[in-house]
Amino acid sequence: MRNYRDLPSGAVDQARILRRNATEAEKRLWRALREQLPTVKFRRQVPHGAYVADFLCFSGKLVVEVDGASHAESAEQDAVRTRYFETQGYQILRFWNHEVMENTEGVVAVIAARLSPSPSHA
Repeated sequence: MRNYRDLPSGAVDQARILRRNATEAEKRLWRALREQLPTVKFRRQVPHGAYVADFLCFSGKLVVEVDGASHAESAEQDAVRTRYFETQGYQILRFWNHEVMENTEGVVAVIAARLSPSPSHA
């Protein structure tokens, strides 16, 4: 279990607020992940360092971000956030709200493919 004492002040509370106020795209993706990838444990709106990841799979070292019109971070801030997660050993997948809403199955397929071990080249 993670030690939340090492997180920045207010990070856990912020994550709770984000979970309660999820976008429709986040809700849809959460349901799809739980239904279509039941053996993969994702956490939603989970604090990690100074950031809150939309969806995080600890075992697969994968962060999934869902961005939309209300996406408040600039491209530069996104790059800093991405670098942080990459230095922690995570891969980042980003999707727009409309991608999740219009092609949930395709988004989940991309996530599943990223979590699948690549075949060996024997």
